[in-house]
Amino acid sequence: MFTGIVEELGTVIGLTELTGLSELSGAARLTVGADLVTADARHGDSIAVNGVCLTVVEVDAHSFTADLMAETLHRSSLRAVRPGDRVNLERAATLATRLGGHLVQGHVDGVGTILARDPAEHWEAVRVGLPAGLGRYVVEKGSITVDGVSLTVVSVGVSEGADDFSVGLIPTTLKLTTLGHKGVGDPVNLEVDVVAKYVEKLMATQGES
Repeated sequence: MFTGIVEELGTVIGLTELTGLSELSGAARLTVGADLVTADARHGDSIAVNGVCLTVVEVDAHSFTADLMAETLHRSSLRAVRPGDRVNLERAATLATRLGGHLVQGHVDGVGTILARDPAEHWEAVRVGLPAGLGRYVVEKGSITVDGVSLTVVSVGVSEGADDFSVGLIPTTLKLTTLGHKGVGDPVNLEVDVVAKYVEKLMATQGES
């Protein structure tokens, strides 16, 4: 479990396809350079990379490595990262962690696309297109995770027949996360508020009874 408060910008060192092992067909191994999140990391720990919960398989003082299954590559934008790319990093929360964002599982629901950026004096408005089927979980003033960053939805709408939403990015977010330099057309990992999905499931179950 995470909070959506990015701790560090890491740098992708490499993404290597794993071949020759049938049970790992379509999988890959990702290595990320980082100093803060590796300070107390151990084998088996969880670290969110651009909002994707990954398990550490190797770690040293300045980098960690994690395996990405085919489902992770299919569901997230990590399949497209290249050496030198910056990524948002957050260690798993503890019982003593301040919940500065919202409850984030690190289970990406889909990949959205940045549709527009509108800089202002003290913040920047960003509009993101939603994959089909996710719009019903996104509400004004609700929470959403974009590339691992916990954000409040400013508005929801429709662009060219598809659902979208907007968020406001303060200077700290622009400076300390990858959202500060992503451009129109770039992909972003999205995780909707898990509470919305549970409520939908419960309501559907009640309707069947």
